[in-house]
Amino acid sequence: MIMRRRPLLRAAVIGGGAYVVGKKSAQRSAEQTQEEQQAQQQQDEQKQQAQKQQDEQNERIVPKPSMLDQLNQLNRLHKEGALSDSEFTAAKAKLLGS
Repeated sequence: MIMRRRPLLRAAVIGGGAYVVGKKSAQRSAEQTQEEQQAQQQQDEQKQQAQKQQDEQNERIVPKPSMLDQLNQLNRLHKEGALSDSEFTAAKAKLLGS
C-alpha cells in the first residue's frame, strides 16, 4: 500500500491558493462595480448639464413677458370680467412686489 506523504500540507497549499484566487476575483469585481458607478455618475452629470443648457436656450428663445405686459394682461382680464376687483388687486400687488 502506498502511503500519502504530507496530506495536510497539500490541503493547505490548495486551500491557500483558492483563497488568493477568490480574493483577487472579489477585488476585480469590486473595481468593476466602482467603475460602473463612476461611469453612471458621469452620464447623469452630462444629462443634467445638457438639460440645463437646453433650458437656458429655451429661455433665450422665449423671453419672459415684461412687467408692463403682465399689468396690461391683468387689466384686460379685469375689464373682461375674468378677474374680480379683489383678484385683480391681489394679482397686481403680487406682480409689483408689494
